[in-house]
Amino acid sequence: MKVFLPGTAGGAGWPEPGCRCASCGRLPAGRRRPFEAIVDGAVRLPCHSPPSGYRAFGEGHGLEGPDGTRVLYAPSGHPTGLPGTGLSETAGGRGRCDLLLIDLLDRPERLGLLRREGIADGDTLVVAVGLDHRVRSEEELARRLALWGARAVPDGTTLDTAHRSAGARPERTVPGVTPVGRPEGTVSGVTPVGRPWRELVLGGTRSGKSAEAELRLAAEPYVTYVATGPGGEGDAEWAARISAHRRRRPAHWATLETTDLAGAVRDATTPLLVDGLGTWLAAVFDEHGAWEGDRAAVRRRCDELVAAWRGARCRVVAVSDEVGMGVVPATPSGRMFRDALGRLNERLAAESEDVALVVAGRLVPLP
Repeated sequence: MKVFLPGTAGGAGWPEPGCRCASCGRLPAGRRRPFEAIVDGAVRLPCHSPPSGYRAFGEGHGLEGPDGTRVLYAPSGHPTGLPGTGLSETAGGRGRCDLLLIDLLDRPERLGLLRREGIADGDTLVVAVGLDHRVRSEEELARRLALWGARAVPDGTTLDTAHRSAGARPERTVPGVTPVGRPEGTVSGVTPVGRPWRELVLGGTRSGKSAEAELRLAAEPYVTYVATGPGGEGDAEWAARISAHRRRRPAHWATLETTDLAGAVRDATTPLLVDGLGTWLAAVFDEHGAWEGDRAAVRRRCDELVAAWRGARCRVVAVSDEVGMGVVPATPSGRMFRDALGRLNERLAAESEDVALVVAGRLVPLP
């Protein structure tokens, strides 16, 4: 099937007429028109009554063509494509789709769920639609999509659901993903690979570092969130912080509460999100009574973590506090902790393929 996209934006376009936000202000008028998808020059998505030779599924948001390939449109705020909708069954027991048109600015974890259910896999061409000022720029959009194994295309693009063919030409490689081939005149997606990929996200208090780390893993089908800090019992303010983090994370992620961080990294079989190294190190100081006593056990635990990080077999993203730009702590124990965390950050950064600093919600890549 050939899927023509006259427009790829949200319902008001991008930029939105009359909108004075910074995102819309960066783009020329009419850059992206409201979304439309026309299949084989005759069928518009969604389609509840397809012509002969085609079959609708997923409440009309999916279409199977005469060639047996499938396209699914997952718009903003619609449950189609999420577990429990019977999508796999209505697709004839073969739930995998060849082309997925999905609003990834609305809960990108939906892509992870679709991958988890087998509706999208490594050969599914994932194209982001419904694009608008929920993201601050086309450049930031491209960065996020590369993390998620998806891509955006210009208005007027024609996509071919039979994009896997002999002699396909490879696309550009981006960190953490691998290209899928494409025949001449069509567009290819990218798909995450299962090789080690270690990422360290640094930032100050309320900088947005945790949100950035979560964003990086949003489209993964399986993620384990490693909680390294206390549960908030007896501390209402800390409990509120934990609750906010839980609400933001995808519901299908697993959670592991542990201070055996080296063991968690060594034993991981799915991607990990570690949040964060500062609370872990404080817990290690507590466990070994190192605030006033011998710190040899703390150094040993840090050595174990660095060794596990170096040998990681699954993707791991860790969040840590950047301690080098604040005031000098007033107490010896505070200065000791700052120095220990700074050294740990430096050692893990040296063993990471990607290190970034988050400032006021903006990402600063560190070479």
